[in-house]
Amino acid sequence: MYREVFRISVGAALLLIALVSGLRAAPPSLNNALAAAKESCDRACLDGFVDSYLDALAANDPSRLSLTETVKFTEDGQRLELGDGLWNTATGRGTYKFYIEDVEASQVGFFGTMREAGEPIIVALRLKIESHEIAEIETIVIRNKTDAENLEKLGHPDPLFTETIPPAERVSRAELARTANMYFSGMQLNDGKGDYPFTDDCDRVDNGSEATNNRASDTDADAEVAAQGNSVDNARRGTDPSYSPEWSCKKQFQSGLLHFVTRIRDRRFVVVDPERGVALAFAFFDHAAGKTRTFQVPDGRTVTVGPVTPWTWEMAEVFRVEHGKIRRIEALDQRCPYGMGSGWSSWQDSMSTQPRWSP
Repeated sequence: MYREVFRISVGAALLLIALVSGLRAAPPSLNNALAAAKESCDRACLDGFVDSYLDALAANDPSRLSLTETVKFTEDGQRLELGDGLWNTATGRGTYKFYIEDVEASQVGFFGTMREAGEPIIVALRLKIESHEIAEIETIVIRNKTDAENLEKLGHPDPLFTETIPPAERVSRAELARTANMYFSGMQLNDGKGDYPFTDDCDRVDNGSEATNNRASDTDADAEVAAQGNSVDNARRGTDPSYSPEWSCKKQFQSGLLHFVTRIRDRRFVVVDPERGVALAFAFFDHAAGKTRTFQVPDGRTVTVGPVTPWTWEMAEVFRVEHGKIRRIEALDQRCPYGMGSGWSSWQDSMSTQPRWSP
């Protein structure tokens, strides 16, 4: 009798232990699902991190952020302690907001305006999220009041950037980045004879201004530049006076007049979104000057154009790609020292013209 009760009690105890152990050691599939739920950050989640970051920046208080222990922060290519740089001088958020999400890579980009000492500025931002904490922060700060005001006059980014590509027409991340990279390859030492994959209605906005198909002129800027004896385009972009922002994307490239952009390097595609056909890249446009300013264009002319001293554009550009062609481009840029790096690449990668993107 007692032996039977003992045997049943021991069996019950062993069964209980087995059940508890089973709960503690969940099946691999369940563990994977739980881990994925913990790691996942959808579009709204990524955009929320941007908003939290910008709110903390406007309040000059990085302690508001959820950060990894090894968080890395750069501003204009310089690695800084989080809380330095614009963190000391930001006074509020602006009205222009453009979010670019990469759910698969847990990265998000942002183009927008802020206030610094009460004046409008432009900020390009990239955040990498790990386990719902900010692991990487990359910023470009463009302190140009006119450009910031122009961006805010636009009101919002082109709606095409948020339209979904039909599933049957989507391409891989690699193919999307490869198509966008043809823009950089076509501009570098541009000869007008390359493969330029632009749609007929392609349009490009640069620092809030129409850089293609632009029939209007900035009369105030024109008057200021004309007073100095220069052409508007030559002063702003160092191009031949016959080059025009009225041209289409393809016509500008076919002109061969962008040859003076001698190298486009450190091409990092940091956000790639096949669902919307969008890719965000950071890059540097070098102008070597000197002998590179003189070249022959497709119509047979020999021209001498471009910057007279070496310098670089620090760039952030977003591309919308459809059916293997670039349809929309929005760019932010500012002049920086020749050969400057991003703070996110080795020296070799920083000098390379090969594109890079996450798998």
